[in-house]
Amino acid sequence: MNYIGSKHKLSSFISETISGVVGTDLSQKIFCDLFAGTGIIGRNFKTKAKQVIANDIEFYSFVLNRNYIGNYKSISYEELIKKLNNLEGKKGFIFHNYSENGEAGRNYFTLENGQKIDAIRIEIETWKNASEINENQYYFLLASLLESADKVANTASVYGAYLKKIKASAAKTLVLKPALFQETKGKHQVFQQDSNELIKNIEGDILYLDPPYNARQYGANYHLLNTIAKYDIFVPKGVTGLRDYYKSDYCKKGEVLNSFTELLKNAQFKYIFLSYNNEGLMSSEVVKLAMEQFGKYHLETTKYQRFKADKTENRNHKADHTFEYLHVLEKL
Repeated sequence: MNYIGSKHKLSSFISETISGVVGTDLSQKIFCDLFAGTGIIGRNFKTKAKQVIANDIEFYSFVLNRNYIGNYKSISYEELIKKLNNLEGKKGFIFHNYSENGEAGRNYFTLENGQKIDAIRIEIETWKNASEINENQYYFLLASLLESADKVANTASVYGAYLKKIKASAAKTLVLKPALFQETKGKHQVFQQDSNELIKNIEGDILYLDPPYNARQYGANYHLLNTIAKYDIFVPKGVTGLRDYYKSDYCKKGEVLNSFTELLKNAQFKYIFLSYNNEGLMSSEVVKLAMEQFGKYHLETTKYQRFKADKTENRNHKADHTFEYLHVLEKL
């Protein structure tokens, strides 16, 4: 999934740093990814740790993590995927409000794909209500739909806007592909709660934090994924069809430090790792001062290249790169 703030390219750096601090044997450790997003980091630790706790306030993230982290035993899915791919399209909520030739005129999807999304989403809910699928299969199929729909979305990146003309990748017919997860012996936990509230009620060994860096609210950038996941009835707002969304204090300059400090105070974890970059609302010095209040602190840094549309440009220019900071706290 094309996701702002994704740690996919940085996962090796993060994993190696955590292993260097905590040790390579995590088989008896509980690992928590408190701002999980698509769950990339939690997935990396799922087979290494005794248990993974994943949390994110956004429902689309909960769906993804409920599948990739919460599902740990094999499930039957092949026939279900086949049936869903063979459905005829339906002119439902997504078609009318977010698709080409729909009533609202929002070109997030082609008319074909909008109707396919509606048909698949309606069928998944029908199966659930009729108890034809269990909870594990339900979230597996929802995660499969979210990722497959995202691949044919007619956007530049996020869902804050759609493109006026249908791009090549969006013109392809949606094919539902299974969101395959890793199997493990032990169970894991997945939540959809405010991080600062959840932290009061969980405990473990390793706490990984990847909160928003800036003023961009994820609920606005990925509103359509929430709409597909929830498939509820509401009146879409404005040109882009926004729904009401959660506004994080970590995206507010006047609130972020207080929220972060409160989270550190309440965290019942020995090791805390914070991913942040050099363009975040909190400077590295501010983060350092906050974390030093609670124990032994140090900083790990890596440089990585920005995405550039024009690959002929000089990639060695300083502006082409950004720095990822991994702040490390051993809580005393």
